[in-house]
Amino acid sequence: MDKPIDHYWLKRLTEVKSVLEANHFEVHLAESSLEAGSILLEEIIPKSGAKTVSWGGSMTFVNPGLYEKVRRLPSLEVIDTYQKGMPPEEMVELRRKSLLVDLFITGTNALTETGKLVNLDMIGNRVAAITFGPRSVVILVGRNKIVPDVEEATFRVKNYAAPVNAMRLDKKTPCAETSYCHDCKSPDRICNSWSIVEKSFPKGRIKVVLINEDLGF
Repeated sequence: MDKPIDHYWLKRLTEVKSVLEANHFEVHLAESSLEAGSILLEEIIPKSGAKTVSWGGSMTFVNPGLYEKVRRLPSLEVIDTYQKGMPPEEMVELRRKSLLVDLFITGTNALTETGKLVNLDMIGNRVAAITFGPRSVVILVGRNKIVPDVEEATFRVKNYAAPVNAMRLDKKTPCAETSYCHDCKSPDRICNSWSIVEKSFPKGRIKVVLINEDLGF
């Protein structure tokens, strides 16, 4: 068999898709980040009727080039919270405005095989938008984010995703030095607000794109 790892993950992702749909999420399955981009640009965004768009931190959204493609869509008013060099108070205000867009795009720190989205934020704008505010939310999920249950999800977030992101952002935290969580009191701590989303309400508001590639942290 060619590409046995991809076949393995396709079976796993297909099962997760069924569980998520039972939890009222709208779910799309993509073989690659390229296909995920086509699903987002050609299917989800046009069908959403969105006039405004924004996003939360997600390397799964940025690294395949989707951020640049969505940002340039002429049909959408963009609230771009990825702008660099902006004063902190202005960036916070943009993130507040992003909570009321028609379409919000982000990733997830972990997705359980029982169909739960598990996330941990520094500021809280991403977890806030996932749970309430934007009319529709798109979650882009690489296969490496799949874990058995919430316990494994929280371990993954605290001892992998958070340290890697702290290193990426040059945060002065113990985990950036040791690679695992110390439940620190650092001013640079990025682990402040948890969310666990068990079901999408209303049905279909949260749209999950499962991608058969390792993407993001």
